[in-house]
Amino acid sequence: MKKKFISLLLVLAMLFSLAACSSNPDADSSHAEASETRIFTDDAGRKIELPATISRIVPSGSLAQIVLFAIAPEMFVGLAGDLQENAKGIIDESYYKLPVFGNLYSSADLNIEQLALAAPQLIIDIGEPKDSTSEDLNTLQTQTTIPTVFISATLETMPETYRTLGKLLGREEKGEQLAQFCEKVYSRTSDIMEKVGDNKVNALYVLGEEGLNVLASGSYHAELIDMLTNNLAVVENPTGRGLGNEVTMEQIALWNPDFIVFDPGSIYDTVSTVEIWNNIHAVSSSNYVEIPEVPYNWMGMPPSVQRYLGMIWLTAVLYPDYCDYDVKADIIEYYELFYGCTLTDEQYETITANAFLR
Repeated sequence: MKKKFISLLLVLAMLFSLAACSSNPDADSSHAEASETRIFTDDAGRKIELPATISRIVPSGSLAQIVLFAIAPEMFVGLAGDLQENAKGIIDESYYKLPVFGNLYSSADLNIEQLALAAPQLIIDIGEPKDSTSEDLNTLQTQTTIPTVFISATLETMPETYRTLGKLLGREEKGEQLAQFCEKVYSRTSDIMEKVGDNKVNALYVLGEEGLNVLASGSYHAELIDMLTNNLAVVENPTGRGLGNEVTMEQIALWNPDFIVFDPGSIYDTVSTVEIWNNIHAVSSSNYVEIPEVPYNWMGMPPSVQRYLGMIWLTAVLYPDYCDYDVKADIIEYYELFYGCTLTDEQYETITANAFLR
């Protein structure tokens, strides 16, 4: 990291030198505009000096990338993670040409020199606040010399996340539009779950090629499955990792869920042909679905704003008697607002092919 940091300083010195030698007659006025700053207090309580006007940003990781893409995709100068190939046609292909810097927290192959050459004005971290957030971001800011801010986001607080981002990035109107959509979906889902009361479906969220990992109740990644079901996966040490907790088939048999949500890439396609799984009530009664994943997993992975699609879809699958809204219309509205894509009927059918009970 020390070598990377030294290289970064050399790159920045070169950039500043080039700027100083510019013969552009408007350079002085441009410099004056760029020198205007403001103080922004982020959700970790850190006071950060920022440019008055921001037009070039980098997300800290995949969670932040998904949230930010909805409000200011044209500001991206690079990505934290690769865009999935199967999302072409949903996400404009121009974004596939952006450089990928990696996760700015922990990526061992983070290219700091390339990050410097992209010249972002701001790195934005979004997600669950941690005890180490301030220290982590101060370290990142020191290493990159780029202002870095933290915006808190949970399922419940996502509307305020977008309002904050709207003010930060000068996108108030778009931020409010996204916030109101999130408020509508979250409020409606909360009302439905209040009516469901103690009659939540006993369920598991199953991952892994053999289906022997679960999202444990109380973990950050299980926030949505915990909201919508009685998550039977109660374990001693719920992991915060997206791979979930590893369990045995005997434990799954003891839980014997009435409903299973299979992660993409798990055993959804073959589970009905496996004898031991047919002893599980959800499988023997064909009461299971697979989570849509284009362009991102609707239940999380990472646990970002696309979980609102999970609320729209899975609530209707589990509690159809309580849901009087048009699932397809809401999903199409989400894709318009958050990805700038008008889904065709064919795209919708492909994305949701295994999402509903057969």
